[in-house]
Amino acid sequence: MKEDHPKINYGRTGLLLVNLGTPDSTSWWDIRKYLKEFLSDKRVIELNPILWKIILNVFILNFRPSKTAKAYKEIWMKDKNVSPLRHYTEMQTKKLSEKLDNDKVITDFAMRYGSPSIRSKMKKLQNNGCERIIVIPLYPQYAAATTATVCDEVFRSLIDMRWQPSLQIIPHYESEPLYITALEKSLNKKISEINWKPDLIVASYHGIPKKYFDKGDPYHCYCQKTSRLLSEKFTKIPIQTTFQSRFGPQEWLKPYTDKTLESLPKEGKKNILVICPGFSSDCVETLEEISIQGRESFLNNGGKNFDVVPCLNDGKDHIDLLEHLAKRYMVK
Repeated sequence: MKEDHPKINYGRTGLLLVNLGTPDSTSWWDIRKYLKEFLSDKRVIELNPILWKIILNVFILNFRPSKTAKAYKEIWMKDKNVSPLRHYTEMQTKKLSEKLDNDKVITDFAMRYGSPSIRSKMKKLQNNGCERIIVIPLYPQYAAATTATVCDEVFRSLIDMRWQPSLQIIPHYESEPLYITALEKSLNKKISEINWKPDLIVASYHGIPKKYFDKGDPYHCYCQKTSRLLSEKFTKIPIQTTFQSRFGPQEWLKPYTDKTLESLPKEGKKNILVICPGFSSDCVETLEEISIQGRESFLNNGGKNFDVVPCLNDGKDHIDLLEHLAKRYMVK
């Protein structure tokens, strides 16, 4: 190599885990900043952009941050000063790095909204000599509002690169045997820890507007497939699929988790266990919406026993699954 030739890093593979994102703190301004980025995504909100911009900036961003901040304060990891989602994503990356990293593989993480950004981490991997980058969006069930928008941002990050890496994105893994087995084991573990038998297991997935499904989004089908495969392995107790986290007045995928939890005691099902298979890490939707709000609603409507199965988080079974997914696309 000539002495005046610029130094070039090359020959490595990058592995990038990507989750939804989280505010940097529970302050009103940090929450507002995060919500603005999230709710400005056209994949998330498919409304007339001019009308939505007015609604978002005049109404939602002036009132929603206070409510969202209260929810985050309920579950914030004060000792580490991070959200659970940020903590578990960092731990997933660390543990996966210990299994995969060597001179030729670099493992890192990014958030679709908030920090660290996808653009910054893609650039970092490329600068460190990654000619190939494998991206794992941490959403087992593909949806346009989750996986596709990660892809959009990954592709945008390539625009400014003179030497673009080759790219592999793992779009979904809702039926991976290791994933289904990990869910089954998490159910068995939780049941071994409680001293009552559930009448029903509620499998609660994040919802999407029904019109997205009507337009061809496969998310609903992937969720149902995961529940069916889990039911085939875990036959002790019936499993019912529901959808949570509605936003706005339009119809979303049904049945709704909150309405289901209100009605189950009246149907004689007073001992309920909830699992959230679509969330790779515990977060505000699982820890506050389900574990706090859901529990309160169920018990106030006549329920007797209620518990929630932790997400796969940074458990060994989850790390083994992520390693399996990554190695499938690594150059031998």
